[in-house]
Amino acid sequence: MEQRSQWGSRAGFILAAVGSAVGLGNIWRFPYVAFENGGGAFFIPYLFALLTAGIPILILEFTMGHKYRGSAPLSFFRMGGKKAEWLGWWAIFVSFVISTYYAVIIAWAMKYTVYSFDQAWGDDTAGFLFGTVLKLGDVPGEAGGIVPGVAIPLLLVWAIAFFILFAGVKKGIEVANKIFIPTLVVIFLMVVIRAVTLDGAAVGLNAFFEPNFSELSNPKVWVAAYGHIFFSLSIAFAIMITYSSYLPKKSDITNNAFITGFANSAFELLAGIGVFAALGFMAVQQGVEVKDVASAGVGLAFVVFPQIISEFPGMNGLFGVLFFLSLVLAGLTSLVSICETYVAGFTEKFGISRNKAVAFGVGAAALISFLFATNGGLYFLDVADYFINQFGVAAIGLIEVVAIAWFFKKLPIFEDHANAVSDIRLGAWWKICLKFVTPLVLGYMMFGLMKLNLLKQFENDTGNYEGYSNTFILYAGWFVAAGAIILGFIFTAMKWNKNTDVDAYQHDGE
Repeated sequence: MEQRSQWGSRAGFILAAVGSAVGLGNIWRFPYVAFENGGGAFFIPYLFALLTAGIPILILEFTMGHKYRGSAPLSFFRMGGKKAEWLGWWAIFVSFVISTYYAVIIAWAMKYTVYSFDQAWGDDTAGFLFGTVLKLGDVPGEAGGIVPGVAIPLLLVWAIAFFILFAGVKKGIEVANKIFIPTLVVIFLMVVIRAVTLDGAAVGLNAFFEPNFSELSNPKVWVAAYGHIFFSLSIAFAIMITYSSYLPKKSDITNNAFITGFANSAFELLAGIGVFAALGFMAVQQGVEVKDVASAGVGLAFVVFPQIISEFPGMNGLFGVLFFLSLVLAGLTSLVSICETYVAGFTEKFGISRNKAVAFGVGAAALISFLFATNGGLYFLDVADYFINQFGVAAIGLIEVVAIAWFFKKLPIFEDHANAVSDIRLGAWWKICLKFVTPLVLGYMMFGLMKLNLLKQFENDTGNYEGYSNTFILYAGWFVAAGAIILGFIFTAMKWNKNTDVDAYQHDGE
C-alpha cells in the first residue's frame, strides 16, 4: 500500500481548498452574475444552490478522495474499476486545458500590477489592452507570432508554479496557500475599504444589492445560480478529490466542506461589494447608470477597472497595485491546485516520481500555454475557455453525480464513511440533493447549452458563440472539449504501474 503525503494541519487543507475555489473568476464573475440576475434577490437562489448542490458535491468529492486515498483516476478506479476510471482522467484533462490558458490571464494581471504605478494604459484602456499589450490580430484562428510582453510574465508565472509544485504538498502547496490566501484577503479588504469610501459607492452598492424579486420566477436565474456555484467551488475539476486524498484518516469531512463552501461565498460577497462600489464611483463620474459601466469577463478587470483607477481622486497607483496583485495571488493559488490534479494522476498511473510528473505534465502545459501568448491568443483563449467549461466541467459534474448515485450506488457507503469522522452527520437531505436536485438542474443546463451551441452552429457560418466561424469553433472549441474525454479513455486503457496498489481501500467498509 503506497504512502501518501499529508497536509501538515487541517487549516492547511482548508486554505488550499479555499485557495483553489477563490480564483480570478470569483473577483469579476460573481458580481456581474448577481447584478444580471435580480441583484439582492439573486442571493436566494444562490444560497439554495450552495446548500443543495455546492456543498453536497463538495462533501461527495471530499469523501471520495478521503476514502479511496488517490488521485481522481485512482479514486474512481478503486470505486468502480475501469468503468469509472475514465471519469477521473476526463476531469484531469479538462484541468490540464484550463491550466494552459489560466496562466496567461495571471501573466496579464502581473503586467497590470506594474502598469498601475503610473497608469500606463492612458485614456483608451480597451485600445491599450487589445493593441499595446495583447497586440491582438484581426482574424480569429490565426495565431500569428509570440507577443514578448505577454510571454515574459508567463514564464514567471510558470516558474512560480514549478517552484511550489516541486516542493511537494506540505512544503510547497500548503506553505504557499498559508502565505497567499491571508495576504489575498488583507489586500482585497484594503481594496474594498478604499472602494466603499469613494463618491458614488452607494450608487453602485444599491445597484448590486437592490432586489428584483420578480426575477425569482425566471428559471434562467436559478440555472445561473447553480451554474455559478458549480464553477466557483472547483468541483468536477478533480481538485477536491486530489486534495482530500492527502487528508489524515481522522478528518472532519462534512465540516471541512461547509467551511470551504461558505468561505468561498464570503469572498465572493466581498468581491461584489468592492467591484460595485468602484463601478458606482465610475458611473457617477461619467454621469451614467451603473449598468452602462458594468461589464463581464476580462473586460471588467483589464478595461473597466483601469478606467476607474485613472479617475480616482488620490492614491491611484496604490489601489491599482493592490487590485491587480489580488488577481495574481488568486490566480496562482488556483493554478497550482489545477496542476496538482495531473501531477498526482501521472505519478500514480505510471509510477514515476513527483518531480518527473511535474516536469513532464506541467512542462507540457507551459509549452502549450504560449499559444495564448500569440497575436491571436485571446481568440483561442475565449473559445477554449467557453467550451471546456460548458462541455467539460458541467458535463463531468452531471455524469459524476449520476454515476455515483444511480449506477454505482455508492451514496450510502460514502454517507457512512463521512459520518464516521464528521460532527455534522449526513442524512436524507444529502442523498436527495445528489440523486434528484443536482442531476435535474445540471441536466437542464446541459440540454440548454447543447441546443444553443450545437444547433445554432449549423444555422449559418456566424451563428456560433461570439459570432466566430464554424471552422474556428470546431477545432478550437468542440475538438478541445472532445479531446479531453478521448484522452480520458486512452489513459484508462493503459495499465496501472505495478507499484501502485490499485486494490487498496477498494472493499473496506463495503
